[in-house]
Amino acid sequence: MGNVRVRFAPSPTGHLHVGGARTALFNWLFAQHEGGRFILRIEDTDVERSERGFEAALLEDLAWLGLIWDEGPGPGGASGPYRQSERVALYRERADRLVAEGKAYPCFCTDEELERKKEARLGASLPPQYDGTCRSSSPAERERRRAEGRPESIRFIIPGNDERRLDDLIRGEVVFPGGMVGDFVLVRSNGLPTYNFAAAIDDSLMGITHVIRGEEHLSNTVRQLLIYEALDLRAPRFAHIPLILGADRSKLSKRHGAPNIGDFRERGYPAEAVVNYLAFLGWSPPAGGEILAMDDLIRDFTLERVSPSPGIFDEVKLNWVAAQHVRAGGAARYFEEALPYFPEDVKNGYPRERLMEIFTMLAENLPCFSRIEEDVKPFRPGVPELAGEVRETAAAARGLLAACLEAIGACSDWSAAAIGALIKETGARLGVKGKALYMPLRAAVTGALHGPDLSRIMEIRGKESVLGAIRGALSESEKP
Repeated sequence: MGNVRVRFAPSPTGHLHVGGARTALFNWLFAQHEGGRFILRIEDTDVERSERGFEAALLEDLAWLGLIWDEGPGPGGASGPYRQSERVALYRERADRLVAEGKAYPCFCTDEELERKKEARLGASLPPQYDGTCRSSSPAERERRRAEGRPESIRFIIPGNDERRLDDLIRGEVVFPGGMVGDFVLVRSNGLPTYNFAAAIDDSLMGITHVIRGEEHLSNTVRQLLIYEALDLRAPRFAHIPLILGADRSKLSKRHGAPNIGDFRERGYPAEAVVNYLAFLGWSPPAGGEILAMDDLIRDFTLERVSPSPGIFDEVKLNWVAAQHVRAGGAARYFEEALPYFPEDVKNGYPRERLMEIFTMLAENLPCFSRIEEDVKPFRPGVPELAGEVRETAAAARGLLAACLEAIGACSDWSAAAIGALIKETGARLGVKGKALYMPLRAAVTGALHGPDLSRIMEIRGKESVLGAIRGALSESEKP
């Protein structure tokens, strides 16, 4: 399939959420798979809500995910400008043409009048469509209303009452029944285009071949098809990807986890893990498997394998996918990304080589780097604070801890293997093994009852640090 051109066209009215990122990813993967181009267009005509700050954050999030655009803000391109606020003259020109051809007309109804008309139609059990009041206004009537200073928008004339059909690349044939829409606004009274009009014009002028977007836009498609017909433009192919729902199958919201990509960045998820997870929200690879690198996704991605059924966002599954990436990449891949998440006392308390060893141990089950602050506690310098069950466990094994203190103090080979053997020997001499042996010692050394391999922790902590921690636990257990 040659000359593929797709676009991601977000509005800079908020942060990039999971649904938007998944749409961008599917467009980008499709372009990469087909050897096409990925265009980024900023739909910023909602002047009250659009902010350049949101746009900047959106560009950063896309770049972090690795979804680099071929044309758009930054690299530019022959089809620019790529912000709709800079393309208003293009929309006005097409709107004026439609009016001149009798396919659109100026509408002078106020918001209050439109609301009354809507309520009246709803009260009569009719669709809340515009009733066409201004469609047949004479030129003199229009000039009179302009002289009165009435707001003036431009409405599209629905040509007849025929049904429209769409061959959707994911959903198959979609039928839009006749009468589904009434005369709709192309240009608002403030001179700015509506979404449907601007999107149709831009997709045509930018040579977009495939519009891959969320299922929630399906109802917009009939309006855009009508605009293409009226302007004698070739319509792109459409592919409406499924919704993303929460685990409870309700509309995805903040309570389902972290639906903003910026949240994932701040929490230290690997970008490739987020991409891997997003790709599976509605798509599946032909050979199965759940952990795929970007090159694998590009190779395997086709619209034929996108399901029309909703994807389910599940942070538990995201964490599993992310942990697989961190474990596989290890310190060689992720240490530098993870380092800023280490507490300062840990970073300052160990040489770089030891920090890499610590990360390697944590990476066995680490979905995001913000978890490091909690998981690294066994390695923090100083005497750990004992409380609750941890304190009780250590206090109940004073004899064992005293014996371990003596044995460790005499240890000359400070390696994980030697330390492990020494602990077993001490336990065997006292007739203690298993949890009864390791949990009190772990509690004393780390301030926790569970964690990575205790012998490795002790080796990394160092002999004097371990001895100090055991002495502290013995001292603490003497307190009432």
